[in-house]
Amino acid sequence: MPFLILPWEDIAPQYHQGTILLGNGASMAVSPSLGYGSLLQYANRAGLLADDVNQLFDFFHTCDFELILRLVWQASNINRSLQVADTRTYDAYVNVRECLIQAVRDVHPEYDEVRDQLPGMYQFLKGFDTVLSLNYDLLVYWTMTYGLDVRDGHLFKDCFLWNAAFDDNWWRFRETYRERTNTLVFYPHGSLALCRNAVEQELKIHSEGEALLDAILAEWRRERVVPLFVSEGTMPQKVASIQNSYYLSTVYREVLASQRTTLTIFGWGMGEHDTHLLKRMCNSGIRRVAVSVYRNDQAYCYHALQTLQQELGDIQVDFFDAESEGCWVNAVPVVV
Repeated sequence: MPFLILPWEDIAPQYHQGTILLGNGASMAVSPSLGYGSLLQYANRAGLLADDVNQLFDFFHTCDFELILRLVWQASNINRSLQVADTRTYDAYVNVRECLIQAVRDVHPEYDEVRDQLPGMYQFLKGFDTVLSLNYDLLVYWTMTYGLDVRDGHLFKDCFLWNAAFDDNWWRFRETYRERTNTLVFYPHGSLALCRNAVEQELKIHSEGEALLDAILAEWRRERVVPLFVSEGTMPQKVASIQNSYYLSTVYREVLASQRTTLTIFGWGMGEHDTHLLKRMCNSGIRRVAVSVYRNDQAYCYHALQTLQQELGDIQVDFFDAESEGCWVNAVPVVV
């Protein structure tokens, strides 16, 4: 018997003010170019990586661009501080950095390409009290900054302060100040907008609209920071990368494990390499999960049901059409 796939608006009231988790399918719905989930795969296909850089990925048994970039950046900084004559390490760092910049440039949409979809995305996401974005791209960040000009009494907060540092007392941001309602946003696998400096301080790069992507890439080229995101690897590799970051580990330990009764999943394949996220939420009190389904994919419904019940226990699972009215890019913005 096939699984019943409902329109989003039929189940939306049951998930209002709950948690939503966004996977790569959400980004692809906005821009198909973001279907390149693997930046390393793209860089290899485009012939961007030198042989010695590929050797680094092989030596460390990883596909994680951020890890390799950070390692060669740190090694280069140490060599320079000790006045060790070694141009090869610095050259490797520059090559990895420039490959990453070019890969991001090639696959990431420009702000003007997605501008018209931001009002719908804003309207959809403001219906949740917590957004967990697994995507390294800037779509959620752009949605947040778009909302700054919407006078509807709602505010998105990512718990980073005016000085760009993360406030680990994140739960205090649930309190309303000048807004009537709010939504907290977290990046369990990091984001292009997050970075860390030479002494491991983790920061957010600030800029609005079309200037943000350019600001991020320019900051990388200044050699003062490296990006903070985990886009590749097996589950143990991803967990190891998460534990190496204060921000990511705080989101992993505290935010994912915090109490919630409902979870909405949009555009997430629930692959084996990402089940660590569900494992962290297994004791958070979830009783009901809504899962987006693209084009009546019954095999995915079966996989999702099996995975969710295995990791979260005996819960109710509702399937909804990813392209139905009211959800994500198909949400209708409210004129205020």
